[in-house]
Amino acid sequence: MDRMFRVLAFWTGIFAIMFYVGGEKMHVMALLFFAQFGFFLLLGYLRLSERMYMYIFGAYLTIFFAAFTYYTTFVMQTGAGH
Repeated sequence: MDRMFRVLAFWTGIFAIMFYVGGEKMHVMALLFFAQFGFFLLLGYLRLSERMYMYIFGAYLTIFFAAFTYYTTFVMQTGAGH
């Protein structure tokens, strides 16, 4: 399971670099993905038990989905808003 968190770190790192290269409007998204990259990389080398990795991943998904739902419902502008 620790290897899967390193794989997640790799892909979030790739996305962070792509967002950073994407221009000024994408720098905030790049910072968010760099933070996730660091979080996943740290977890990948902690050598926790399988159960603890599953609990951490479940908590991460819960927080992500709650934040994403909040953002898309209350913050994001629709296409007609531009």
